[in-house]
Amino acid sequence: MTHTIETDVLVVGSGPAGAASAALLAMYGVKHVLVTKYGWLADTPRAHITNQRAMEILRDLGLEEKAIAQAAPQHLMANNVFCESLAGEEFGRLYSWGNHPLRKADYDLASPVSICDLPQNLLEPILLEAAGQRGTSIRFNTEFVDLVQDADHVTATVKDRLSGATSQIRAKYLIGADGGRSRVAEVIGLPMEGQMGRAGSMNIVAHVDLTKYVAHRPSVLYWVLQPGAQIGGIGAGLVRMVRPWNEWLFIWGYDIEQGERTLTNDEAISIVRNLVGDETLDVTVRSTSTWTVNEMYAGHYSSGRVFCMGDAVHRHPPTNGLGSNTSMQDAYNLCWKLKLVLENKASPALLDSYSAERQPVGKQIVTRANKSIGDFPPIFEAVGLLSSTDPVQARKNIEARKAPTAEGKARRKKLNDAITQKNFEFNCHGVELNQRYASGAVVADGTPEPDYQRDRELYYQATTWPGAHLPHVWVEHHGRRKSVLDLVGKGRFTILTGIGGDGWKQAAAAVTATYGLPIDVVTIGPAGCDALDIYADWYRQSEVEEDGCVVVRPDMYVGWRAKQATSNASGILVDVFGKLLGHIDSGSGRNAASVAAE
Repeated sequence: MTHTIETDVLVVGSGPAGAASAALLAMYGVKHVLVTKYGWLADTPRAHITNQRAMEILRDLGLEEKAIAQAAPQHLMANNVFCESLAGEEFGRLYSWGNHPLRKADYDLASPVSICDLPQNLLEPILLEAAGQRGTSIRFNTEFVDLVQDADHVTATVKDRLSGATSQIRAKYLIGADGGRSRVAEVIGLPMEGQMGRAGSMNIVAHVDLTKYVAHRPSVLYWVLQPGAQIGGIGAGLVRMVRPWNEWLFIWGYDIEQGERTLTNDEAISIVRNLVGDETLDVTVRSTSTWTVNEMYAGHYSSGRVFCMGDAVHRHPPTNGLGSNTSMQDAYNLCWKLKLVLENKASPALLDSYSAERQPVGKQIVTRANKSIGDFPPIFEAVGLLSSTDPVQARKNIEARKAPTAEGKARRKKLNDAITQKNFEFNCHGVELNQRYASGAVVADGTPEPDYQRDRELYYQATTWPGAHLPHVWVEHHGRRKSVLDLVGKGRFTILTGIGGDGWKQAAAAVTATYGLPIDVVTIGPAGCDALDIYADWYRQSEVEEDGCVVVRPDMYVGWRAKQATSNASGILVDVFGKLLGHIDSGSGRNAASVAAE
């Protein structure tokens, strides 16, 4: 051992979870160090679908414009195409990622940001650059080896992969964001449920101009259904757009039981040409790699002063595009809590809410991503690829589905129904935004959880019920059109109220005096309020009276709400924040909801 570095938080890993953690901690002014065993960031596109919740985090970080500048916009993600090859027969399409006119309204109403396609090798530098510029100490080629904990610190042993020298980093807390083979999760013994390596796929990243095959049907995913394609870990051969329309990721399955597969350059080019259906293509292969379909999640996310996130605790295939998005949301949930605890404004008990809130989400997305794989076989069956392993017969079956016969009619219906079912993968808005937290960092208001009016996986349902994502509506603030989401965040609690809500301002001051926690109070309503409710949308969406209030956590989730003003606002709010910050056990103390109702 040569020396020991002291810091408040050690972040292990520089992927979306680790880089987002560093960027957030830096914005919050928390002293921290990030280590990664690699010499640089992701060198292949990997994750790419960037959903609205992840874009909201980038917006809060001030990075939305940088992300948009490098991403493919939502309208270029419009179609999921199912075909025999890009040059061959097309079996069907599905409007995707909120691009169907009926669904686009759902997405527009849900958030001020748009879904986009931002490959991981472009996302990570945006996050880490922001982190470094704001104070993150970054150490590449530094591998986490082991850790020990005591009552006040975590001491990690790390190894310089260039020199072989080991050293120690002593931190008050450690974040394990070191991927699907997490050494941190292994060391602290997180209980894992599920199975790794359920199927295998090969990635081929290549430069090839496919404009003539795709520009008229823009998409990020083109599913190739042909004899031999169904053995893959994702259910089909796949042509994925990386950059429109000349950089692509081609995915083809392999039999994992026969061991990991390697490709020669000629083999890779042959697969590319086969998936496209054009033997004359000029193909430049950039890289090849393999990956496995996993279905595994951690039973809980932390042990003592160590917290794991991202692929370390939820490991699943790329279906539904949930990987990097969920990883960034893990970071957004934890980092504000670490900030307040380190500033002694919150009790360490607040940190217990991280696993309580995020573990159910991780379990849900692992289940959903693998379930989406299970939605592929009905498409293959309807096309005619499951009834025979003989390629000649399979092609006859494909052709027979177009026959003007009862069988052909039945198969066409099955195909249309099977493609429609893929909405649960490609328009799964509710899975992305409907998370409702239940933990000590949420205080009940005495009302029952609102029922979902539509399918909870397909459709987001906005509500200010405590534990839910704050609804988005447009207001006018300081002469500018802003989302209500723009009025919150930045590591601070915010109270939203309206005319007659002056008592909540006084109550916020009482909370600050009690716990030393600054709270922003924003009034929304007609002229004279801080923000003008120009469309009366907040009036309709807030689900409280004008003189009531909605308490919003730094991660844009509702922590508590009051239906209306009360004469004991200060006492109630001090009690509420005592619970939100972990100073008061949520199972003890005064019942803020019942007092407010009085």
